[in-house]
Amino acid sequence: MISLQQAAAWCGGQVLPEYAEVAFFGSHVDSRKIGPGELFIAIPGERDGHGYIPAAMAAGAAAALGQRQLPGVPMIVVPDSVKAWEQIAARWRESLKGLRIIGLTGSVGKTTTKEMCALACGAARRTQRTLYNYNNERGVAKTLLDFRPETELGVVEMGMNHAGEISRLSTMARPNVAVITGIGKAHIGNLGSQENICRAKLEILDGLAPDGVAVLNGDDPLLRAAAPACRTLWFGLGPDNDLRAEEIRDTGTGVAFTAAGFGRRVRVELPVPGKHYVMDALAALLTAHCVDVELETAAKGLQQFENTGNRLKISEARGCTLIADCYNAGVESMAAAFEVLRDRATAGRRIAVLGDMLELGSYAPTAHRLVGAQAAAAADLVLAFGEESRALTAAAGEKGRHFETREALLEALCEAARPGDTILFKASHGMRLEEVLKAFTS
Repeated sequence: MISLQQAAAWCGGQVLPEYAEVAFFGSHVDSRKIGPGELFIAIPGERDGHGYIPAAMAAGAAAALGQRQLPGVPMIVVPDSVKAWEQIAARWRESLKGLRIIGLTGSVGKTTTKEMCALACGAARRTQRTLYNYNNERGVAKTLLDFRPETELGVVEMGMNHAGEISRLSTMARPNVAVITGIGKAHIGNLGSQENICRAKLEILDGLAPDGVAVLNGDDPLLRAAAPACRTLWFGLGPDNDLRAEEIRDTGTGVAFTAAGFGRRVRVELPVPGKHYVMDALAALLTAHCVDVELETAAKGLQQFENTGNRLKISEARGCTLIADCYNAGVESMAAAFEVLRDRATAGRRIAVLGDMLELGSYAPTAHRLVGAQAAAAADLVLAFGEESRALTAAAGEKGRHFETREALLEALCEAARPGDTILFKASHGMRLEEVLKAFTS
């Protein structure tokens, strides 16, 4: 537990004397999700968080952190709620002397690799992880304050949209192991080039402990060229990686491979389809090795993996096989999804139901043309909506059909789909393609 007096000292806040010994554990910015005994974070804005303090207290919050005092409420009052939240989280992390942090970022596969790391490490150590996709400054602050004193390993996912953001998160979390899954083109609209994306991802090393280790994708030429000064271990398919995947095969219900490295050969079986998951699993296994978990033990932990959210979820409806991957989209993840579509379609036609890839800036037309050509090679029919997807369907040629709305897309899909077809749903989350999927199955 953390007293308000202690937390105020950590962030330079003010607490009324009568509330100094009030204590909390954990935090949340949403009054609807606040847990008993947690600190409610009130952030000013269009929907001023201070107006939700009474609801948070009624729901069981121990106290609030905000920028003005409310009568009768235990509070820490600060000039900047978000900055203070980060400062308290950083000091709490510092106080947990037995805790080792695994910081994780990358353009593709962050959340999947985070979940795999938690399973691989959790097979032998008391492990907590980032929940959901809480990977910005608020999410990392919440994650750190959720870590309990008895926790041995904490897996912290770090996301970004602009340069400097990962550095801020890494400095807060102070990782002992820093993982980068790879450099793609997500957020290239904000950062301008893949080289700049690589530099932004490498900011995770800014907070790395002096004796820490970087776990990097050794098949990524940009990361290889970066050659960090810290101790670095590499994972990938190439022979010059410290941990390599060999003998990869589709099992029908998932994918299996042999992890080779450090004089060991360990058979790994993942209960999810898609060979791109091999790289995520390698990152998790190498991370587990770095925190003294045996590879065999870590591999057993990975057998419990299952996808979260709308990430390559496979189901059946209307006599069709449905592959739902509506959480996010980029050129790299689109290519991986098309591979799953090809592998899973054993009868009938392959249909790709697609939407825009967002946050690509000036690269968007090129990216959508590239994906359109890939879609045409993987599918018999390509249905898409969104302004950027005009280039996608044009590149798909006679297989491509573009729609102005989700409703028109749904109508065309219902008319086209036949029993035995395999249908992929893939787009950036902001396109809300899951609404088309839900309507199609209902």
